[in-house]
Amino acid sequence: MRIAFIVALLLLAGCATAPRDIRNACAIFEQRDGWFNNWQRAAEHAEREYGVPVPILMATIYTESGFRPNARPPRTKLFGFIPWKRQSTAYGFSQALNGTWSEYKRSTGHMLARRTKFSDAIHFVAWYHSQNSKKTGIARNDAYSLYLAYYLGDAGYRRGGWRGNAQLQNAARRSANIASAYARQLRSCD
Repeated sequence: MRIAFIVALLLLAGCATAPRDIRNACAIFEQRDGWFNNWQRAAEHAEREYGVPVPILMATIYTESGFRPNARPPRTKLFGFIPWKRQSTAYGFSQALNGTWSEYKRSTGHMLARRTKFSDAIHFVAWYHSQNSKKTGIARNDAYSLYLAYYLGDAGYRRGGWRGNAQLQNAARRSANIASAYARQLRSCD
């Protein structure tokens, strides 16, 4: 009985950490291939429902949180050294803001969804990319532009808020490159 409890705790603890090898999509899915917690099945379900390819969904999460379930933006400093408020309410795998997460839950009916649960987070990313695609005309397989709209929102993207922002353009390029690498890797997985 005691050993079963310890094993259960270890399994649950593994769910609360990022996978070891986040640069390889096959390895990520292999590391999270349990009956209760199957990331590949969740990603493929999100792709089928919203039409956004798995590599783009995974690359968005990689870029936003590095697959850390409890990721948050850093705190600002009061007087330069006292930890203070966070820069935004972004949280979890998807780094969804409070308001956007609430809108997602209302819109999809997933009222119990959590930003720290991978299957909920990847479903959110697919939903949000799909919403941005509808509102901006971005193709659902355009990883670069989808990331820009993910970061800025559809209104910020349409205003061109990414122009002149080299840091954001670099992040979008990095996300697109990761999506390409994930796509190549997923074609060769067992």
